[in-house]
Amino acid sequence: MNSKKFSILFLLLLPLGLGAQEPASFSLEEAIRYAYENNLNLKNAQIKVADARQQIIERRAVGIPQLRGSVAYNYFIDIPTQIIPNFLDPTAGDIAVQFGTKNSLTAGLNLSIKAFDASYLVGLKAAKMYREYAALEMGTTRQSVKYQVVDAYLPALLIEENVKILDKNIENLDKLVTETRALFKEGFVEQLDVDRLELSLANLKTERESIARQKEVALNALKFALGYPMDQPISVTEELTALSPTASESDLTGAVNYTVRPEYTLVSKGEELNGLNVRLNRSGYIPTLDLFGSYQQSMYANKLSDGKWFPTTIVGAQLNVPIFDGFGKKAKIERSKLDLEVVRNQKMDLERAIDLEVQNARATYLNAQDRLDSQKRNLELAERIYQTTQIKYKEGVGSSIEITQAEQSLYQTQQLYIQALYDQVTARISLDKALGR
Repeated sequence: MNSKKFSILFLLLLPLGLGAQEPASFSLEEAIRYAYENNLNLKNAQIKVADARQQIIERRAVGIPQLRGSVAYNYFIDIPTQIIPNFLDPTAGDIAVQFGTKNSLTAGLNLSIKAFDASYLVGLKAAKMYREYAALEMGTTRQSVKYQVVDAYLPALLIEENVKILDKNIENLDKLVTETRALFKEGFVEQLDVDRLELSLANLKTERESIARQKEVALNALKFALGYPMDQPISVTEELTALSPTASESDLTGAVNYTVRPEYTLVSKGEELNGLNVRLNRSGYIPTLDLFGSYQQSMYANKLSDGKWFPTTIVGAQLNVPIFDGFGKKAKIERSKLDLEVVRNQKMDLERAIDLEVQNARATYLNAQDRLDSQKRNLELAERIYQTTQIKYKEGVGSSIEITQAEQSLYQTQQLYIQALYDQVTARISLDKALGR
């Protein structure tokens, strides 16, 4: 083959190689870390923190001395005219005169300093506290994203476990069908026995295909929670049993610590912010003092080349004393107090909600753990029955009906066990969430 033909063949085969893309595999912890970097809600929370930093700079700038420069040029096409009395000849009436020049040019600098303003100091403190609030809000969003990923990851993992069990059952049943066909050829069993087992095998394969299609739907939901490209393949690698550690005694009976819940620290910071808002509105009654200075050079001339510059320099202070504003400030103070009272009520309500959530999570976990222990024993029993039935069938003392019944009982028990394991895992995770982990 010459080099030209080889190049053409390589280009034809290249897209086939590129298309065979391996799916990205994620454990639960890897999925959570990926979401922390790519989830859009969390990115927006990070933007909000950055915006809060800029608000501090913006607020601080109000108290920094302000320096402004200005340049103004005027050309008078018609010099302004004024009417004045005729002092030389009062009987002649008023006369029109023009004052000024064709050109005027002014350049100046203005400096202003906020010498004292109580609202500025309180506002600056509030801006800094808002940055802390935004950071706490991001922590709440981070926690929310974590459990969104968990909620999307577990169904995909459950389906994965079901597929594994079905694959194992199909493999075992396929082997039994092969052995039964051989026994039928030898005349030890009837065609009905083979048909029953083949029907069971066909049903298992159909169920496996149905669950495999559900897996794609679950993985798409996981991609969305992660912020992962929807057109890229993905797979889960966690073992469901690895996510079901037994809860400790303190988890089930210990006192509830509200402060570890991010939403509780967030509402506490909101309470502080509303308290500062009351102070900010009260500071409106305190006088403010501003200092200012201005230096200006002005030039007037009919021809710019003949003009002369004249300076003007001013320094001064301005004291603003609030006297009466129609009770506007009083209304603002009362409204801010009401807002503070609402936040305090929300805080108490949140404490009650956390207590209820922890109590429910503990009860749900204990029930789920009991069901799991029970289903584990049932599964061991169903496996022993199925194995015993297979042995009896192979030895010729059992029937295919017994095999089918034991097989169906085993499959049903497997499903109940997997569901109980899934329920125990979700209950354990809900308990961790309620405890602020």
